[in-house]
Amino acid sequence: MFVVIAFFGLMALGMPVGFSIGIAGMIGILDMGPRFLAMAPDRVFAGLDLFPFLAMPFFILAGEIMNRSGITEGLVKLADALVGWMRGGMAHSNMVASVMFAGLTGAATADAAAFGNTLVPAMQRAGYSRGYACAVTAAGSIIGPTIPPSTLAIIYGSIMGVSIAGLFAAGILPGLLICAICMGVIAAHAKRKNLPKGQGRPSIRIVFTALREGFLAVLLPVFILGSILGGWATPTEAAAIAVAYALFVGGVIYRALSWRDLYEIALRTTRITGVIFLIIASASILGWWMTFNRIPQEIASGMLSFSSNPQVIIGMILLLLLAIGLVMDINATLIILAPVLAPLTLQIGMDPVHAGIMIILALNISLMTPPVGACLFVLASVTGEKVEGITKELWPFILAEVAILIMIAFWPSLTLFVPRLLGL
Repeated sequence: MFVVIAFFGLMALGMPVGFSIGIAGMIGILDMGPRFLAMAPDRVFAGLDLFPFLAMPFFILAGEIMNRSGITEGLVKLADALVGWMRGGMAHSNMVASVMFAGLTGAATADAAAFGNTLVPAMQRAGYSRGYACAVTAAGSIIGPTIPPSTLAIIYGSIMGVSIAGLFAAGILPGLLICAICMGVIAAHAKRKNLPKGQGRPSIRIVFTALREGFLAVLLPVFILGSILGGWATPTEAAAIAVAYALFVGGVIYRALSWRDLYEIALRTTRITGVIFLIIASASILGWWMTFNRIPQEIASGMLSFSSNPQVIIGMILLLLLAIGLVMDINATLIILAPVLAPLTLQIGMDPVHAGIMIILALNISLMTPPVGACLFVLASVTGEKVEGITKELWPFILAEVAILIMIAFWPSLTLFVPRLLGL
């Protein structure tokens, strides 16, 4: 009880989530006895000593290079050429570009920051309200950590021993479904909100030109997925090669990177990676305390005693993840709850890859839900729009994406079709 009070008390006081988790874990260890305190550094090291974790900073670095060098602008032009002619065309383009951008970074906040700086102002100039433009960007941003390469899939696969390649493959169809349903919401808004209409269907020449300009950016996610799913490279190796590719394209072909840019890119990558790894290290201490006290087994037993129906258990898991995601960082939630929920999903007969994608998608939705949705605050800081204004326009998208989550959770074939097709 003291551990729970300490954690939420420190969070309420505004302490960073990594420190809150670490201090709460240390309080739990002290309660176990002083001799266990000497083992805490070993647990921190063990929590980070996983080779697949190296893929995260590489993917983050590759995405930062692509974004800073302006390569991602080609993706936006290509998306606009494909769907920009529709009513609400720039909103549709935002969503399609999010799918393309997802294959570069795997991070929702990177998507939100990049499009918050570029597409949101462009949508405002075209006649969209700033709140609606931010809402569309926030809704599309969670496609990033769903479609591979996904940092959450890397974390989940590493700590739970689930195939990262299988998780990557399983994330493709859910990510595309999120894009499709959000475009459906935009289409429903088109007449009611009188969204601006594009200039008409583009010619084949315009589409071809946009494809040529965005080809090098589109080629990177294709290469990443192809090399991993084809078994030619591990996720870590593919991430390292992606960095080399991004440096070559951005520095040699586009000539858009200066030494100052490289310094700022490295600094930002270090900060993002440091925050994630601090949370992982701290959560490993708290997770060790929970395991020692058999808390995961108690939670699983409590859920199973409430009902043995797999459908009911899945519903309870979804409600738990969505509720905790409202008030807690998703990386910390994943690291703490995955060892609790994964064994429970096995007991009710869920495929490990299916369970992993369900958990990841539920947490991704939390990135755009108040009060602590990271993408909301990124967009608010980048665009100047209030979080309340974004949230007001965002609810239809949240409900639509929760509907996709429910489909994914109760219809395993949607998740497992691509992994089975590829033999993963």
